Amino acid sequence: MTTSGPCTEFPAPGLRDPYRIITGHNEKGDPVFLQTDHGDHRDIMLGGAAAQNIIYSSRGNPTELTGDADLEYAKNNRPSLHIPNGCVVRMIDFAPGTESNLHRALTLGIGTVCEGEIELTLSDDRSVNRVLRPGDVCINRGAMHRWRNTSSEKPARMLFVMLDVKPIIVNGKALEFDMGYLMKEYAEYAEGEGPDKQA
Repeated sequence: MTTSGPCTEFPAPGLRDPYRIITGHNEKGDPVFLQTDHGDHRDIMLGGAAAQNIIYSSRGNPTELTGDADLEYAKNNRPSLHIPNGCVVRMIDFAPGTESNLHRALTLGIGTVCEGEIELTLSDDRSVNRVLRPGDVCINRGAMHRWRNTSSEKPARMLFVMLDVKPIIVNGKALEFDMGYLMKEYAEYAEGEGPDKQA
């Protein structure tokens, strides 16, 4: 199915609504399916250039699973870009032709293409790139980068796992966080109002 124009919801038109299946244990200690749903937090991003679905988040590593503490946290807290000492699992649908600005998150970002084709460039030299297709994985270790949906007709989808890292030192200098205009999506949390700023 083709689509045009901005994303007005998650999932983007033409993409299926993914199920999130969460396992755990019952009172007898038997493994069970605790939840089968579609995620807790969905948002339109940058006026429809993309849409996101937060599949899971945790505020610590190791993660506290006892008493389903992690699930309670994930349900009640919309995370920022990433959570210090925790993780964020975010699915993003990119509208047709969408291209991000160059940006750097100080994270270990593991991105897997689920639908469509996504071009990854690491600088303003767009001739130096890689095209990722369904099943391809990018392990981004703090590099400046840009994503682009190569299709002008169909949306594309990626699943990201964002993990916290120690300061990244390159040539004796600490790399700086730089999201450019993408920071508009996370500004309120960056100013201390989000869960990732809590102790």
